[in-house]
Amino acid sequence: MTDTFVAGLDGQARKKSIDVLNGCVAETIALRLAVKQAHWNLKGPGFIGVHELLDAVSARLGESTDTMAERAVVLGGTAHGTLEAVSESVEMKAYPVEEQDINAHIKALKDRFLTVGEKIRKGIDATGDAGDEGTADVLTEVSRAVDQDAWFIGANAPR
Repeated sequence: MTDTFVAGLDGQARKKSIDVLNGCVAETIALRLAVKQAHWNLKGPGFIGVHELLDAVSARLGESTDTMAERAVVLGGTAHGTLEAVSESVEMKAYPVEEQDINAHIKALKDRFLTVGEKIRKGIDATGDAGDEGTADVLTEVSRAVDQDAWFIGANAPR
């Protein structure tokens, strides 16, 4: 670990938080790429609304990823956001790149948002249990955004 900019947090707690944050960074990068894949390729009724929604969702994911990566650095770690780092650690199921049907995209994205939201919530518990309430708070903020976007996307699903 490099310099830390957080006092009162032991090395084990910082290491745990950095590991959790990097795991969440990888998942949100993969999720953002899935969102862009859908954004570029979806077709069907409601296209323009979902297309524009996914641009806003992608931007929010970018902000969340940036916040988590910067927190890892503040704690004295290194943010792992390269293609190689993400591909080695991401747990999310691969996104169907040939898909075009808007409803299939909505379902695929909603499922992935729920999975990522669950991982982030586990990270909240892990970092809180380690004594790093600051990181738990960062992850709580990200979790609320991911949950809201799951709703925004999922509400477009046909009934």
